Amino acid sequence: MAEIRIRDAAPEDVPAVLGMIRDLAAFEREPDAVVATEADLLRDGWGPHKRFGCLVAELDGSAAGFALWFYNYSTWEGRAGLYLEDLYVKPAARRHGLGARLVAELAALAVREGCRRFDLSALHWNPARAFYDRLGFEYRADWLSYRLSGAALAALAEEAGGGADRGSG
Repeated sequence: MAEIRIRDAAPEDVPAVLGMIRDLAAFEREPDAVVATEADLLRDGWGPHKRFGCLVAELDGSAAGFALWFYNYSTWEGRAGLYLEDLYVKPAARRHGLGARLVAELAALAVREGCRRFDLSALHWNPARAFYDRLGFEYRADWLSYRLSGAALAALAEEAGGGADRGSG
């Protein structure tokens, strides 16, 4: 029987996690979209201004999956929520329950931290949607995802003077 271990990622896991991020991008049909570096992940996951948390799933002692998450906030609930940015299990390690174990660990973290919700997004064609349904996640067809990035983000920020000096109003 395979030995499974779910644990907090450590700085020494960054090369493996970044490799899996690249594998996930290829799966999501965006193989050249990853610009993140090991230095970026180290800065934002273990630096003075921590911006995300990460769990690693080991299968027989080797990193075989990860879940990268961060807190969001519900103004209606007046409480933090947990947002799962990426979940990935290497193809050779699938069917051992690693994905379900990673998500369950994050659910436990959310409950311990007083989060009232646990959110994620999935591409419409991703077969993992059935996995999320089985775990009890609710598909929210009434909400549409929007994103502002790149030149459009820079242009809008420029309207505010680049955001450097917001003043006191």
